[in-house]
Order: sequence, then structure tokens, then C-alpha cells
Amino acid sequence: MTITVIKNADVVVAWDAGAARHVYLNGGDVAFADGTIRFVGKRYEGRADETVDGRGRMVMPGLVNIHSHPSSEPLNKGFLDELGSPALYNSSLYEFMPILRADAETVPDCVRVAYSELLLSGVTTLADLSVAHPAWLDLAADSGLRVCVSPMFRSARWYTKNGHVVEYEWDEKAGQAAMAQAFDVIEQAEKHPSGRLFGMVCPAQIDTCSEGLIKESHAEARRRNLPWQIHAAQSTVEFHEITRRHGVSPIQWLERLGVLGDTSIIGHAIFLDDYPRVGWHSRRDLALLAETGTRVAHCPTVFLRRGIALDDFGRYRRAGVRIGLGTDTYPHNMLEEMRHAGYVARLMAENPRTLTTTDLFEAATTAGAAALGRDDIGRLEAGTKADLVLVDLDHPMMQPHRDPVRSLVYAAAERAVDRVYVDGRLVVRDGTVLTMDYPAAARRLHAGQKRTEAAAPDYDWAHRPVTDYSPLTFPNG
Repeated sequence: MTITVIKNADVVVAWDAGAARHVYLNGGDVAFADGTIRFVGKRYEGRADETVDGRGRMVMPGLVNIHSHPSSEPLNKGFLDELGSPALYNSSLYEFMPILRADAETVPDCVRVAYSELLLSGVTTLADLSVAHPAWLDLAADSGLRVCVSPMFRSARWYTKNGHVVEYEWDEKAGQAAMAQAFDVIEQAEKHPSGRLFGMVCPAQIDTCSEGLIKESHAEARRRNLPWQIHAAQSTVEFHEITRRHGVSPIQWLERLGVLGDTSIIGHAIFLDDYPRVGWHSRRDLALLAETGTRVAHCPTVFLRRGIALDDFGRYRRAGVRIGLGTDTYPHNMLEEMRHAGYVARLMAENPRTLTTTDLFEAATTAGAAALGRDDIGRLEAGTKADLVLVDLDHPMMQPHRDPVRSLVYAAAERAVDRVYVDGRLVVRDGTVLTMDYPAAARRLHAGQKRTEAAAPDYDWAHRPVTDYSPLTFPNG
């Protein structure tokens, strides 16, 4: 057994169990062995096989990301930055994302790029919501991350024939088969020799899943003691589709199905019944989320691109809703998501006091861990997993560092992330990913994007070249 000690760290973001909160510990030591933290405090006097000089460093818990799409989103850089369907309330979901597809050759490099970006931004645990692909478990294990494997399945696909009406092609048998495959993948993940893979049940979207698929998947998740997540209240189109079908909001439809609760996560939950844009008559959704203990996965960046925002993080928290954070889109930078979550909440509330950096850090650590059913990650305390991040306090963008977490979130971000350990294994050193060749994967991804751009007109209802709806910033000369 090798005992590693980080000695004399300027700051440790330690867990105060009595107060149930993170605290700054100045001049602290952290010791870990066999993937488990053994000591957090001052003046560690036990055995040390490896000593890491903590001077000029902040040690903090690894961040917990509860919603991401690594197998597809890195490809969208340069396509979706400014793109939304004007006749579909500025969403990109229905007209453009289905036609800008990564081919099978590109998917593994999408994953490598996303996983690398996540590690570099301090993420140690990730919920990966992807359609199952052949190399998934090996890529997840090789990355060094702790990955919650979350295979998505659904009963229908959405599409548009004209850019202003969304239609659904239903195949409920295929949805059932995909759900069975998802449970098989989860079982394989949980048996994986890495010991870092676990599972979550993910019917993909509320409007693409039949009532039976939603209820059956939730019941099976409860039977297996697994978290359950669904995209819901994520667009104006979806809100109107669910109210047209069922006469109630998406959140109230999930309540009728009996699937809200403390093991359930709603991906996004922006378009509640009191959201001004939807103009609905009831005002129950926010209280329903709080009363049932249902979690929300908040991913601000992807919506900010479309002129859409949660209204607002602080209001949800004050109502009693438990919120975790995710990186739904590129870049997969958790620290930027934290910054955006804070800024957009204050903008929507027109109040800088609507939430604090304490709230954001909790959402990215302990709240995310709880959403995934884990009490052994997201905090630095003896007995928890040795998932931790060392931040370079001497980095110019961390200066001054009166409050180092604020300096990290609002200024330095991933530039100051120096080392990352997952399960006690060093996976980032000197700001470089050790487990994957990030630069090479990024170069291959560029070639894959060219293939996607060439193929997109064949899938488009109007057979347009991509430059018709996503022109370059400047024309080629």
C-alpha cells in the first residue's frame, strides 16, 4: 500500500462533518492510499511513501458533473455557436442537431476530447449520457475518470419537414429493445474491473418516450437502486407538445406518471409552468420539484447560446429544489459552467445576492454526488474516495487569492488546475492529461467534422449546405 501525502497546502477545501459544509483549512495536509482519503487536517504524522509539496497550492474535492454528452457535443464546435431554428423558438434540437451527426469513426475522438476537457477543468466524476457505442466502457475506464454510464433510449425520434413543425416517428418496440440494451450496458459497467464505472437509467426525452417506457424504466431503476434521469422542460416546443398531448406541463405529467422523487433527475427543467415564455395557467411546477425531492441538472452554457436561461438558480434553491451542474455542450469545462450559472442567475434575478459561490461549489460537489446516489465523493474527508484537484495559487490569474475558490471560478478556471487525482491515481499533471492524447484526438476530430459537414445536406429537409444556416464568421477569400 502506497501512502501519498500532500503536505503543507496553502489551502484545503475540507469537509466539516458537524456543520455539513466545506471550509477553508489553511496550512493543511491530505493523505490517501488505495483510492481512499485517510487524513485531512493539520500536521499529518503518519507514514508517507510519496510526499507532494502543497505550498502554493489549493487542494479541493474533484467536481461532480451530472449531465453531459461526450460522444456528440465536441463535434458541434463551430456549427452551433450561434445557431437556433427561428421558427422553433431558437432551439437547435429539432432541425440541426439530428443532421450534424458524428460518424462511427469520429465518436471515440469526441469522447476523448470531452473527457480530457473535463479532467482539465477539475471534474473527477461524470454522468455520460450517450447512445451506447462499442468503445464506450473501455474509453471511460482508460480516461481515469469515475464515470456514471448512462445509455439513452427512447420510443420515437423527432424531425421536421419544414423547419417550423416538429414531428415524431414512433417505434415502441425499438424503445423497449433499446432500454433492455441500456440495462445490459449498465450491468457491464458495474462489473468492469476498473471499479470506477457505475450506472444511471436515462429515458432520453419526455416527448420521445412512451408513458410505458418512462414508468417501466423508473420502476426498474428503483428496483436496482440506480439514479434515473430524463430531459424535460428543456424547450418551448417540448412544453407545448406535452400540454397538447396531456393538458398539463411536462413536470406535472411526470408527477402523474409517478416518477418524480429523490432518485430522479430532470435534465434542465427550465420551462416550468411559471416561465414567462410559455404563458401557462398553473403555478405548481417549482413546488412539485421541491416537495418530491426531485433533482435538477443545470447546464447554463448551451442555453445561453440560444438566448434561454433558467429563471433562476437562486429562486429554485430558495424554493427547496436541489440542483447539480453539468456540461451539456462544448467546451466540457465545469469551471466555466459554474461561472455562467452564477452570472446568469444574477442577471435573471436582477439581483447579485440571488446565489453565492458557496451555492455553486455545493452544486458542483456534494449536491451532484447526492444526485448520483453517492456519499463517498464530492468532499474531502477521511473515508471518501481520493478524488481531488490541486490548484496553482501562484498562477497569475489566481492572483490575488483572498478567496481562492472565487479566483478559480470567476477568473482562472482550468488554467490554474495543476494536478488531478481520481481514486488516488494521478491523471493530470502540470495541466496535462496523462491518460489520453488530447491534442491528437482534437486533430482527428477536425477531420471528422469535415465529414459531418459533407454529409449533412443528405439528412436536411431542405438539402442545404451547412454554410446556408451556419455561415463562417468571415467569407473565404
